[in-house]
Amino acid sequence: MMERVLPPRGLPRQLVAQSALVAVGWGVYLTGSVVFFTAYAGLTPVQIGLGFSVAGALGLVLPMPLGHFADRVGGRRAWVIGSAVGVVAFLLYPLVGAFWSFVAVLGLQALSQGLTDAGRTVYTAAAVPQEIRVRTMAFVRAYLNLGFTIGAGLGAAAIALDSRPGLLVLVLLNAAGIFVSGCFVARMPAVHTERSAERPRPWGVLRDHPYTALTGVFAILYFSEVLFTTIVPLWAITRTDAPKPVLGALFALNTVLAVLLQVPATRQAVSMAGSARLVRWAALSATAACLVFVVSGRTQGWVTIAVLALGVVLLTGAELWSSAAEWYFVTEVPPPEQRGLYLGAARTTTGISSMIGPAALTFLAVHTGGWGWWLIAALFTVAALTVGPVVAWVARTSRNVHTSAPSA
Repeated sequence: MMERVLPPRGLPRQLVAQSALVAVGWGVYLTGSVVFFTAYAGLTPVQIGLGFSVAGALGLVLPMPLGHFADRVGGRRAWVIGSAVGVVAFLLYPLVGAFWSFVAVLGLQALSQGLTDAGRTVYTAAAVPQEIRVRTMAFVRAYLNLGFTIGAGLGAAAIALDSRPGLLVLVLLNAAGIFVSGCFVARMPAVHTERSAERPRPWGVLRDHPYTALTGVFAILYFSEVLFTTIVPLWAITRTDAPKPVLGALFALNTVLAVLLQVPATRQAVSMAGSARLVRWAALSATAACLVFVVSGRTQGWVTIAVLALGVVLLTGAELWSSAAEWYFVTEVPPPEQRGLYLGAARTTTGISSMIGPAALTFLAVHTGGWGWWLIAALFTVAALTVGPVVAWVARTSRNVHTSAPSA
């Protein structure tokens, strides 16, 4: 029973404890970040939107250089540096009073997130044995979701104070959490990754066409997360008769399923073939979810609520299966000394999806009146059909860090 709720002893449990700790602070912050910038910093909604757009653009250009940096200095060191930058960013939040200072702080935050993301993955891949690596990453994600949930409750309490000190608590608690997390990471065991005498080309990953194609498949699957966070709430409010409080229940359903099922969802992620199967299941689950949401626009009452819940379950399945498969591919496909760089390439591709997804999917699903769901479903079907050949292409391609491009 304990094996279902706790990761293996040793470093995996340390990684999970760190993720839960830092997630509480992030949950506190994310719950009231927009309120902080409007009520405390005095920014307008337009300024906030533009600032986050700039941060999103940084999310496209930073992952690869930061991933390469993590490869060169080591995952743990990059992780600690990212934590230190994050502490500085959040300590500067109370000083934000104009648009450009807001952008500067968000830039530091984006730098911190990029470094910690790359450092965590590079370190975990090097420090955790292959046979439990993906399972450990699943435990980390599950406890991360749990920590976010706890933090969100604390953040709601801080907002309820309806005061400047209450809003200040939001960012200072997160700064404290990141600081403690960085200290925690610094005390984790050091690991050594074998490196070649010749430094690999930092942009050579872009010429690894099979891997690039694979990141394209995952970029399509990332649309399922955009659907859940942005499109489904808009659809439910504008195109169904579901009462607005149902949205909170749907988000809670997703959170509970993610915490309980993330680890079991990794059982197939032990080989190329098994991970490809998970991608296919994720794409087909997302396809089915789109068709279910079409139905929800034509039902009434409790039937609508039940149909929306079914759609959320299917999207959650897509999220869990695709995450498990991605963890396998980003740690097993790249040369060990280029995991950060390859991860950065994948993050850049999904960043493009996060940039174009909200507007494009909103238009297709909501503004077309519903028939656009069929086009979105067709896109996921394409991912399901192409993942097999793409993974086979990846598997038969050698990756030599001494060359500028892999050979098939």
